[in-house]
Amino acid sequence: MPSDDTSLEGLLGQVAHRGPRDAALLFRDEPDERVALVLRRINPDKAVQILWNFSDEKRATVFQAAPPEWAQQWLRNHEFPENTIGRMMDPPVAVFGPETLVPTAIEQIRELVKKAFITYGFVVDADGKLLGILVMRELMLASPQQTLGELILRNPFYLTPQMPLMDAMKAVLSRHYPVYPVCDNSGKLVGLVRGQTLFEKQAIEISAQAGAMVGVEKEERLATPWSRSLKYRHPWLQINLTTAFITGAVVSGFSDTINRSIVLAAFLPILASQASNTGCQALAVVLRGFTLGEFDKRKSKSLIAKEGLVGLLNGILVGVVAAFGMFIFATLQKSNPAPLEKKLMLSAVIFIAISVSCMVAGIAGAIVPMILEALGFDPVTASSIFLTTATDITSMGTMLALAALLVK
Repeated sequence: MPSDDTSLEGLLGQVAHRGPRDAALLFRDEPDERVALVLRRINPDKAVQILWNFSDEKRATVFQAAPPEWAQQWLRNHEFPENTIGRMMDPPVAVFGPETLVPTAIEQIRELVKKAFITYGFVVDADGKLLGILVMRELMLASPQQTLGELILRNPFYLTPQMPLMDAMKAVLSRHYPVYPVCDNSGKLVGLVRGQTLFEKQAIEISAQAGAMVGVEKEERLATPWSRSLKYRHPWLQINLTTAFITGAVVSGFSDTINRSIVLAAFLPILASQASNTGCQALAVVLRGFTLGEFDKRKSKSLIAKEGLVGLLNGILVGVVAAFGMFIFATLQKSNPAPLEKKLMLSAVIFIAISVSCMVAGIAGAIVPMILEALGFDPVTASSIFLTTATDITSMGTMLALAALLVK
């Protein structure tokens, strides 16, 4: 029979490999005290998400089983939007007044470390405003007659609960402290954020982007049950099917053109592939800009113009090769040989279609995440699906329209 510590570690490992909703299901038959203990040992942001996947009754009993400071902190964290520092706060510990004597602080810290991991002490005034940070080395070397107010590092760096994760990551990039105090607009200490928590959350967000582009929910993990994976993924596939029908309708409208020049059918997937890849390149760069906080709405027009220009130039270079390939392909058709004029015209159609399609794809790759962000959605969400639809319709429609107009 495994010990309680062993089984607790096993439960922690299972929670770590599941999304919040699936992790909440693990706690259905667990005692509330055990649930509260696990939630105190994981990323506070994930703990909040798990708690609010419980029923109201289950959440209330877990709060009662947890230490009051943790229950209050979870409630406070839930008030802040996702991906903000407020969601990731631990309750402040080792908090003292400036008149506290060194021996008193040492005795209190000795008791606190039995329940919490302490790196720094925090000195606040009567209103709870942060005055400074107490480094343990200074405390150990101080004389017994000194107060903490004499030892602290004043005007310390701190984060604010409303700060987005990416802004916080940029702010701490050159600091690398193990713990950061979090203060409200008045300077009052409201929580602590561990550096490990920040980097863990950022790693999760980055890892989720590739899946979000094609409609995979951020919550889905390797351990997610197949039924929930199906529920997460299937709606986006239905949306993708709908958009594919639109593309198919565009192609079917030029069936006579394809019948007259069957060689065009062989170049439809080539054209769609080139346009789609061009658009995805632009999309990846723009999404990286959103992730790193580099995107500036004031420069959106110049960004769109740049991606359109890069797409056009790439399209021209690729179009030359594709046009030569079309000429060779049409020449090798023994069953229905085409005259020289038609082969040249088909090559021109491919060149123009790829050039235009890649330009439009570059523009679409920049615009799609901007539109999603303007509508209040995550710019990553299913962006690849919408982009592919735009590039397929543009590339195939342009080629077939040109062929209908120029190739007789």
